[in-house]
Amino acid sequence: MKLRKWQSGVANGLMTLYALVTLYPLFWLFVSAFKSNDEFYSRPFGLPTTWHWDSFKRAWTVSDMGTSMYNSVIVTAVSLVVMLAVGALAAYVLSRFQFRGKLLVMGVFLLGMLIPIHSTLVPLFIVMNKIHLLNTYGALIFPYAAFELPIAIFIIQAYMNTFPKEIEEAALIDGSGYWGIFRRMMLPLAAPAIATVSILAVLRFWNDFAFALVFISKPALKTLPLSLSMFATGYMTDYQLTMAALALAVIPTIIIYLIFQKSIMQGMVAGAVKG
Repeated sequence: MKLRKWQSGVANGLMTLYALVTLYPLFWLFVSAFKSNDEFYSRPFGLPTTWHWDSFKRAWTVSDMGTSMYNSVIVTAVSLVVMLAVGALAAYVLSRFQFRGKLLVMGVFLLGMLIPIHSTLVPLFIVMNKIHLLNTYGALIFPYAAFELPIAIFIIQAYMNTFPKEIEEAALIDGSGYWGIFRRMMLPLAAPAIATVSILAVLRFWNDFAFALVFISKPALKTLPLSLSMFATGYMTDYQLTMAALALAVIPTIIIYLIFQKSIMQGMVAGAVKG
């Protein structure tokens, strides 16, 4: 009994240490956001002597963060909806139906997970330029949804594979069609996997810089990562405003994670146990 308590205490201590190490960069970011540039250089790991609350207002105004955050919300939300709609339907078909060429389709989606995303920037730029899609929301929405689709299908399909066939057979006997089964049964049951896919996708869409830099040049359409880059030039970086802007930019992702953390953990645990 004593040995078990000692092992439990060591495990809890290690997990606490890991949590502190993981959370420290976030703590350092928010503390640094209140420092002046001089304090950032002279006392990088200390608390600020004077808390500069006005840094957040200045960062918001100088970078026009309201416009860029609105654009990021639009692009992220639409990309997420498109990706989940297509991904959930494809995962349902691949999980519950047998048809000729199924392995080939699954292989194509698996191949999509192996393609380095940023290696497609040049050909995508050429294609979008020809179809006049540059400097539009679609220039980001379509690539985001397409590149996140394989991992979404893989995770949701693996989770749906754990559902017993009997629930569908009972629904078919009661007169429900395949669309009704998908909408009323499969989607609610797959909510943990969908939440896991959603948070991973939101983080990727929200933080992407390369695609936005290449495909968007209009200031009115710039996303949040582009607005954050304006505080750094080839000669200097205004760390006071940069840290304040980064702190503002990370708040929405923290809120989203806190809202969906229960479903995310359920999806990860279920996938580890059942998959």
